[in-house]
Amino acid sequence: MELNRLEKQIEFIKEIDKLKYIERKTKLFNSDRRENDAEHSWHLSIMAIILEEHSNENIDILKVLKMLLIHDIVEIDAGDTFLFDTTKNHVNTIEEFVAAKRVFGILPKNQAENLIVIWKEFEEGKTNEAKFAKAMDRFQPVLQNQSNNGGSWFEFNINFENIIKKTKTIKLGSNTIWLYVEKTIKALYNE
Repeated sequence: MELNRLEKQIEFIKEIDKLKYIERKTKLFNSDRRENDAEHSWHLSIMAIILEEHSNENIDILKVLKMLLIHDIVEIDAGDTFLFDTTKNHVNTIEEFVAAKRVFGILPKNQAENLIVIWKEFEEGKTNEAKFAKAMDRFQPVLQNQSNNGGSWFEFNINFENIIKKTKTIKLGSNTIWLYVEKTIKALYNE
């Protein structure tokens, strides 16, 4: 019985290695190489540990880390959607939920159910933990684009108003980080 459980867990571990092949539009700091989803999730997790003190509310950092480490796993099946994509909405889709059920479903039932609950909580963005996790998810590309003199924002002609609109959700998780982000975006766009 336990061997079967272990085999499912190992199968899941092998499956999520595919996250390393999901390329994002943003580029690594001071680089021309695009980041992959695994690098993104790792970086967000470290950011959350370091920046936890700037959360608007008290948070369970372990729960935030779980959210950040699993939030993009659905992209193994659903692919990455650029935040500023004008043809596909960047909200939870049926396609992503189907992907969550398949990928997390590789695990033993109790673990699969737990991860789906955490993934949904992140997607809904209502709890303090989800708000802070989403703040990290929006903040990291700001830093990347800042390091690359506008990076993918300038590459894809994203205007100032759209950047502000899409990143303003950072404020729900951290007012302090939002003030930094707003200042950074204004400097990049000479506003």
